[in-house]
Amino acid sequence: MKIKQAKFIISSPNLALCPDLNLPEFALLGRSNVGKSSFINAITRNGKLAKTSNKPGKTRLINLFQINEDFVIADLPGYGYAKVSQSTQAEWQKNLEQYLLKRDALKSTIQFIDARHEIQKNDFQMNDWLKVNSVPVFAVMTKCDYISRNEVFTKTKKIEKYFDCVCLPFSVKNSMYNDEILKHIESLF
Repeated sequence: MKIKQAKFIISSPNLALCPDLNLPEFALLGRSNVGKSSFINAITRNGKLAKTSNKPGKTRLINLFQINEDFVIADLPGYGYAKVSQSTQAEWQKNLEQYLLKRDALKSTIQFIDARHEIQKNDFQMNDWLKVNSVPVFAVMTKCDYISRNEVFTKTKKIEKYFDCVCLPFSVKNSMYNDEILKHIESLF
């Protein structure tokens, strides 16, 4: 799949305000600062499409992006560390759950894991929650440019084993992984 057009649609605080675009949707999940927004910019080859930040917790809304006329990416607030109140985190969680459980167009979630670290407790918790609620998921291991090719292979297999799903490597600095990720997304339409 070649991405010819990518555009921002809306930032919505909850599912009720998300428009139905009649396209398959893929929701991005991951710890704060795992690289979800950078992923959007890299696969669309548009460095300014999704806002990126070095500070955790900057994605606070459901951000929808239309890719070609083919599918939608929903960038969801990160889980884990973010300097926000507990009530704000609880609101994010409620909106996240509502989107994941009730969004009819949702084809799969994409859970992002940072290659530089071991799988974190909240990554396991999120993956368990997805499985218990029968929400489809595959994993993308980000920041693969920080580790060796052997480590990329080893860690990818480890994530596949622990999460019992497909895991694909990704690097913002090296676009060689993009085609495989886009092929997998397309296979889920």
